[in-house]
Amino acid sequence: MSDPLGPSHSGTGSTSVGGTAVGGEHADDSRDSGPTIGSLLGDISANLSTLMRQEVALAKAEVRQEATKAGGAAGMLGGAGFAGYMFILFLSIAAWQALDALMPSGWAAFIVAVVWGIIAAVLGLMGRKKMQQINPTPEQTVETLQKVPGAIKPSPNNASEATR
Repeated sequence: MSDPLGPSHSGTGSTSVGGTAVGGEHADDSRDSGPTIGSLLGDISANLSTLMRQEVALAKAEVRQEATKAGGAAGMLGGAGFAGYMFILFLSIAAWQALDALMPSGWAAFIVAVVWGIIAAVLGLMGRKKMQQINPTPEQTVETLQKVPGAIKPSPNNASEATR
């Protein structure tokens, strides 16, 4: 014969008509022992979303910092180029005039050009050295992203608790 209270109440424990045990405990309390799989997955999704937003913000900050360095270096190179041009222009004219009194005009112009070529090379090498100091990789973001897979993987203790 079938139990009038349903299949979940066919055990040996005594229950009242309302479905609670005589001691006042609910018969199905064993299912309410922890968070549900749905809430755990929701938490994981929210945490991953927050983590990704934070990583993007960190990468933006690092790239912005490096771009500021690059802008400064480019400004120095541009300023050095313009100053070098103006300096070469006016000083070359003066040096050429001074050397023209000592030697033929062609040789005077050549000597002045060689001197300013050396100066331009030195300024260019200094600017190149500054550009090489710029790091385009967001180091902190790369480092934390390498740690993320280990943080997501469950430890052996957590895996056994999740299967209970």
